[in-house]
Amino acid sequence: DATGTHEVFIYSPNHHSGLGDLDDDHAAEFMQALKRRLTDHAAESGVRYTQVIVNHGREAGASLAHPHAQILGLPFVPTEMLDEERAFARFAGGCVGCTTIDAEEAADERVVFSDDDVVCIAPYWSGAPYELLIIPRRHESHLQSADDASLAAVGRAIRDAVRSLNSALGDVAFNLGVHSAPHEHSGEYHWHVHLWPNLVTQAGFERGTGVMINVVPPEDAAASLRNVRENA
Repeated sequence: DATGTHEVFIYSPNHHSGLGDLDDDHAAEFMQALKRRLTDHAAESGVRYTQVIVNHGREAGASLAHPHAQILGLPFVPTEMLDEERAFARFAGGCVGCTTIDAEEAADERVVFSDDDVVCIAPYWSGAPYELLIIPRRHESHLQSADDASLAAVGRAIRDAVRSLNSALGDVAFNLGVHSAPHEHSGEYHWHVHLWPNLVTQAGFERGTGVMINVVPPEDAAASLRNVRENA
């Protein structure tokens, strides 16, 4: 029999609101609510991994117009997460997430914004135009282990990233995914958030090979987003 759980998280009472409209307190509470749910999921014996997603816009697969997130407790660890676990494990003696922060700030080409608690970048491996990665500076494997300051910073960063995309591109459809380590994972990992605007359609090459073609270099995407933030 199928097992697991699927929860719909209505994070705003305003039908015409969205992640980009949250104030600081609301953004922090958004993340605190996720922490509570992941903590509960981790205590369930049948849930090995929890995926948090936000689908905004019909092109991104949103079936409900009211702003919401989805929290899915799975009885298995998805392939995407297994690949990320292997990537962290291969990076012996350090953390891919922490090293990415250091490398990107040193290169100073793909950082969209940052503060003492969080960094938002257009990663050099971006598979789609304006793909963004939000990484808390504090190293924790699981979102539910993060402290209040780190969670609040990530909530604000999600809000600000969506606002920047909307300023640069209009009300763009997007998918957001929170990646926290599988509940029983004890190895190296650094939780983070992916934001994928839906600006292009995957064609035969991408679907046939799994190789993504990105028509907007991440350096250009980051520069564009920095520009709209500076002129806001």
